[in-house]
Amino acid sequence: METIRSRNNHEIRRQFEITLERYIQELEEISDVQLSYKPSEVEWSVGQMYQHLIQSALKMHLANALTCISADEETGKKTDHGKTEAGEAVFAQASFPPIRIHVPASPEYTPLQPDGRESIIQGLSEVREEMRRLEVLLKGTTRKSTLPHPRFGGLNAEEWFVLVEMHYRHHFLQLERLNTAWEEREQR
Repeated sequence: METIRSRNNHEIRRQFEITLERYIQELEEISDVQLSYKPSEVEWSVGQMYQHLIQSALKMHLANALTCISADEETGKKTDHGKTEAGEAVFAQASFPPIRIHVPASPEYTPLQPDGRESIIQGLSEVREEMRRLEVLLKGTTRKSTLPHPRFGGLNAEEWFVLVEMHYRHHFLQLERLNTAWEEREQR
């Protein structure tokens, strides 16, 4: 079984870029109507899912990785939040469990519909560039400082970096569900 420890940051970033290319190909193959189609009021559209991936990577995962890197550079600012049991399991398996995770709708969490596919492509490009930048920055960090994840507990810079790739991979399940819902709608 592959674990996070058996992969280096270069491999993780490369795997992320392969995953990202699949998302870009999927985006090219769907119509604008399908991009904004919501199977129900409580589900997201494909466009909202893309927005979630972009926003969570840029505003949470990679931002927290950068904060941990900065804290590592300033001696005496070490923070130490331990991982939860769920965090230990996710990182031991190098993947989220293949289950649906539902967070109640809220203005802070529920992504808006995208302005269009160009804004999605731009956002994915920003995430790609930030992953490349952080891969380099991670080489000079101690990985001692952590910031708490709401479910996984304390993660260091490298773990926040890895989380981006795992999170994108996990959302393929949602993309498949949304594509199936669209196909079923079209067959009616």
